Amino acid sequence: MSNIKLFESKKIRSVWNEKENKWYFSVQDVVEALTDSSDVKQYLKRMLSRDELLKMNWGTICTLVEMQAADGKRRKVQASDTKGLLRIIQSIPSPKAEPFKLWLAQAGSDRLDEIENPELATLRTRDLYKLKGYPDDWIEKRMRSIAIREELTEEWKNHGIKEQIEYSILTAEISKATFGLTPSQQQPCKSERREQRIIREPV
Repeated sequence: MSNIKLFESKKIRSVWNEKENKWYFSVQDVVEALTDSSDVKQYLKRMLSRDELLKMNWGTICTLVEMQAADGKRRKVQASDTKGLLRIIQSIPSPKAEPFKLWLAQAGSDRLDEIENPELATLRTRDLYKLKGYPDDWIEKRMRSIAIREELTEEWKNHGIKEQIEYSILTAEISKATFGLTPSQQQPCKSERREQRIIREPV
């Protein structure tokens, strides 16, 4: 399923949120790409009228993010992170949305299997890193660092450490010792954090 091209050749505006450490995508661009609608605003209105739960949570799922418009000017548009975007796609009755829905169903099935057999999660993580082109020695270091962090955070919990900042320090130290970089230093470079018009694939 990792080879599904979500938006084919469509351009989806996206912005990296440094504070939240995640991407935000233009809802309008995604809906337009999946429906070929000539009036995205009206399509969204109809979609929300059909899905009351989505409508109730729209303010949580979507937020206004400044992105560059077709005329070159920057304007605030409705945007959503990956989780919110997938929720929106579930309400789009279009053949182009089916690959997303099938991927979501498969992902859900995989997670249930991993609950029954946690070793599957480790194997899946290794396979994903290999698909991304990481060398075996990097993968081994990464897997060890994850295991060490889990052990240490559990130990910290047992000793009453609960503050998020302390966990962030722990994560940064482990990452630096393993890879020579802190998590923030491993984030996309400045040029990549600008609006990207790329084809993104689910993993």
